[in-house]
Amino acid sequence: MAAVSETMIAPADARAPRTVEDTGLPFLFLVELVAKVLHRRGQLRLPELASHLKLGVGVIDPLITFLRAEKLCEVARVGSSGTDADLCYQLTDAGRARAATALARNAYAGPAPVTLAAYTAQVAAQSVGNVQVTRAAMADAFSGIVVNPQVLAQLGAGMNSGRALFMYGLAGSGKTYLAERLRDLLTGAIAVPYALMVDGEVIPFFDGVQHVPAGVCELAPTGIDRGSAPDARWVRDVRRPAALAGGELTLEMLDLRFDPHTRLYQAPPHLKSNNGIFIIDDLGRQRCTPEALMNRWIVPMDRNVDYLTLHTGHTFQVPFDVIVVFSSNFVPQRLSDGAFLRRLGYKIEVPPASRDEYEQLFRQACARTGVAFDGGAFDYLLRLHRERDVPLLACHPRDLLRQLSDLARYEDRAPELSSRTLDWAWDNYFAAAAPRGRAMELDRRERGKLETQQCEIREPS
Repeated sequence: MAAVSETMIAPADARAPRTVEDTGLPFLFLVELVAKVLHRRGQLRLPELASHLKLGVGVIDPLITFLRAEKLCEVARVGSSGTDADLCYQLTDAGRARAATALARNAYAGPAPVTLAAYTAQVAAQSVGNVQVTRAAMADAFSGIVVNPQVLAQLGAGMNSGRALFMYGLAGSGKTYLAERLRDLLTGAIAVPYALMVDGEVIPFFDGVQHVPAGVCELAPTGIDRGSAPDARWVRDVRRPAALAGGELTLEMLDLRFDPHTRLYQAPPHLKSNNGIFIIDDLGRQRCTPEALMNRWIVPMDRNVDYLTLHTGHTFQVPFDVIVVFSSNFVPQRLSDGAFLRRLGYKIEVPPASRDEYEQLFRQACARTGVAFDGGAFDYLLRLHRERDVPLLACHPRDLLRQLSDLARYEDRAPELSSRTLDWAWDNYFAAAAPRGRAMELDRRERGKLETQQCEIREPS
């Protein structure tokens, strides 16, 4: 029964490996990793080497013994205490040559990786599908934020589905802001590895930008074996990730990339986003066709797995435990066909604000910019919207009031809300030569359509 319970423990919760076999990594692979670290850092004491590799001394000691037996490593004494604390390890000339050869194949020389099987098991143990989003949780995450109640309910239900979401609406309606706030709904900390080993290759995984600590991380002790200390090759207490990619996204970025100059791999952003969400913002503005980009996601979203390829040609399967959130100014039917649309769990329109919602947004923007709210001036602004056929979008109060603040600083006075200043800000923001905002919006969409057509022409068949 003890053996069965041991296998039920998530890899990141298992005790630190005490032997080379416990790591799940090949002996000679670890020997090369030690040699690469010594090549990069020079002389190291055994505890320093263990701390760098996130492995216990019991694992590293036989590796050092092998290197010394092969005359690839030697002992140097630094200090005068006369104890083993003075012992440092360094490579011989033959060891440096062997390490240089290993670095030429793969330059990774960081913490010891975990196996792909261990990572897959860990992702399953902390799946984003296990997160429950309740109405109370939605109210807490979006407290103080003006949002259409129907949209809020759709987002909450969509997050529980674990399937992809498609948010669409006019530019400036708040789609990106709402999508980014979804991260606060992902409760529970996760563990991520420093690196993965696949078919003898090391893929750096931990990203200090994307993998943010959820609280105070308690680092597992390294350098000596301490009973049931957890495996230090995992970074624990990490917030569920939320990656955002916009118009810069290309199909190549969604594949595993190997830099021939640095000799290092770059994991794709959706792999680093496992157990979280991946937001594709401004869909339709990428440097590839929307159809090509969305077709890239059909298999992952349908089967919860993705396939990546090493530079050696080896293809392998990785878990795809990600809620993909598409955000676009275009309706979904314009961007893809029925086969893909069926795989979108929720298609959520973010409409323009109502009159009451717009006033709330305007009052909040006044408070943030230090502009006194004036009911008469606000009614005048609403009249401008009606007369010039400009929808009430969430971005307008903030952007218009920033214009007022800029003018006040230029005139060296306190900002004021009046018909005069609103006219000035309106003409700057919407362009006085094109007074009808709806016409500008339609013109922008036509330009977007033209860009998409040009992209389709450039896309190879």
